[in-house]
Amino acid sequence: MQKSPSRLKLRKFQKPEFTRHKRVTQKVAVKTTAPNTQEPLTTTKTRLLTVWGILMTAGLGLAINVYNLQILQGAKLTERARNQQMVSLRPYMPRRLVVDRNDNVLAVDRPVYTLYAHPKLFKKTNEEISDRLAPIIDRDPADLVKIFQGQKSGITLTSSLPEELAERVRKLSLDGLEMIPKYSRYYPQDDLVADVVGYVDVDRRGQAGVERSQEKWLERSVKTVRLSRAGNGALMPDYAPEGFLNSDDLRMQLTIDSRLQRATRTALKEQLEKFGGKRGAVIVMDAMDGSILALASQPTYNPNEYSKADLSLFKNWTVADLYEPGSTFKPLNVAIALENGVIKADDVFNDSGAIRIGSHTIRNAQRNGYGRINIAQILQNSSNIGMVQMIQRLKPSIYYNWLERLGLGQPVDTDLPFAVSGTLKSQEKFIHSPIEPATTSFGQGFSLTPLQLVQMQGALANGGKLVTPHVVRGLIDTKGQIHYTPNHPAPRQIFSAATTQKVVEMMETVVTEGTGKVAQIPGYRIAGKTGTAQKASPNGGYIVGARITSFVAILPVESPRYVILALVDEPKGANAYGSTVAAPIVKSVMEALIPIERLAPSQPIEEKP
Repeated sequence: MQKSPSRLKLRKFQKPEFTRHKRVTQKVAVKTTAPNTQEPLTTTKTRLLTVWGILMTAGLGLAINVYNLQILQGAKLTERARNQQMVSLRPYMPRRLVVDRNDNVLAVDRPVYTLYAHPKLFKKTNEEISDRLAPIIDRDPADLVKIFQGQKSGITLTSSLPEELAERVRKLSLDGLEMIPKYSRYYPQDDLVADVVGYVDVDRRGQAGVERSQEKWLERSVKTVRLSRAGNGALMPDYAPEGFLNSDDLRMQLTIDSRLQRATRTALKEQLEKFGGKRGAVIVMDAMDGSILALASQPTYNPNEYSKADLSLFKNWTVADLYEPGSTFKPLNVAIALENGVIKADDVFNDSGAIRIGSHTIRNAQRNGYGRINIAQILQNSSNIGMVQMIQRLKPSIYYNWLERLGLGQPVDTDLPFAVSGTLKSQEKFIHSPIEPATTSFGQGFSLTPLQLVQMQGALANGGKLVTPHVVRGLIDTKGQIHYTPNHPAPRQIFSAATTQKVVEMMETVVTEGTGKVAQIPGYRIAGKTGTAQKASPNGGYIVGARITSFVAILPVESPRYVILALVDEPKGANAYGSTVAAPIVKSVMEALIPIERLAPSQPIEEKP
């Protein structure tokens, strides 16, 4: 088919037009896009400047922060890092043992366990667990079942399970039981030496006895060390200082003899029960150096169960309570009078049974008179009248000074805690009131502690010196070598040796001929003095019917060394006197002391047919 010319022409016409239009369009495009090429460049520059600014600001902030961390807070952060990497550790060190003079253990730290039960972990029934566990921990099985039913975890069954019982619990192989180890203070002698040793509380602090007064020597010195910690928190022992866990073998040795202590407590208990006394005490002291061989008071407590005891028992009343000594003080007054030369050993006095001092009348305890008696007989019969007449020969001011020299009104320097000061009237009142020297002559109107009386009687036994009563010998090692000895004040000379020997010999007649006959021991020369004193009331005056009976002994007379004092507070019965209540206690104690100290008899012992 032929194409028409018109169409061809049209096509020719249209083609140029199309081309022309296309070019125009391109030109227009060039014209329209050329002016906008600066816009993306500006945007890019802006973005670059923004990013650069941000980076510079961040860099500056980082530099400031680095300066702050490295320079300003560097030391603080370094210390914080060290604290995170290190741990302060104070190793546990047991308290030192306490032993008697023969190395018998009186106090020791031992491992114990807190036993927990978690019933939710039991693989057996509550009843089965209870039946097997109850006999070991001394509990009722039915009670344990109720406890297990009431709580599912964290039940404390006992907080002080001994190691031997803990081993029995382990052998049960029961699921749901947990034992946490710890150390606990243990007193193997129970109440035997509680008055001397004392106890430590749950915080391991001494609360009585030498556990309290000698705390710094019983606690081993342990330094706190810093150990490195690994990333998982585990300690790195490689960085531990060498020997930081080492412990010394030192122990505190006391002057107490457990054998004598046991005999002393037994004798005291028997007499307390026999006479229904309120309380009693016995002290045995070596007067040569003041070491106490036995000290027992009754009632007492078991330091292993101190929480069950009466709080008043924790203060040993032989050092913490005052009393009027009565006639046991008379030998000391005789020594004062002899030392001042106002009497001689063979002087005689007339005891009419009563004496008037101002508006007061003084009588003998038995309301009788002894007639003409010498000084030894005054002690034998415990004559109040004879003592008053003797002290009247001494100026009150001089007498008062001698009482102060003896230590009246002052506390005893001792290593037992809670010691208190005795009481003595003011010097002005004592000098200007004639009744004061008179009552003091037979042991009333002032007060002291039993330990202080023993100290004063010790001056009669050792040639006139006041020594320091003490129970601590020192720190010794396992070989018996002493590493520390307490520094006691030097003995203070009060009386001459000649005076004290005369007084001791006079006191011997109390045992051979007077009120202390019950204390006689065949073959041994024993000096003594009974005392039956009225009991002072805290409100003044005296408690009607209440008395304190006592007896003090010194032996052996030919070479005085040991002092024994026994007291019984408020014994019952019409026949309750120092001679009947306290003297038998002292005799029993001396019978135990003689073989322990190997005291040879003073004279041949007559064998009974």
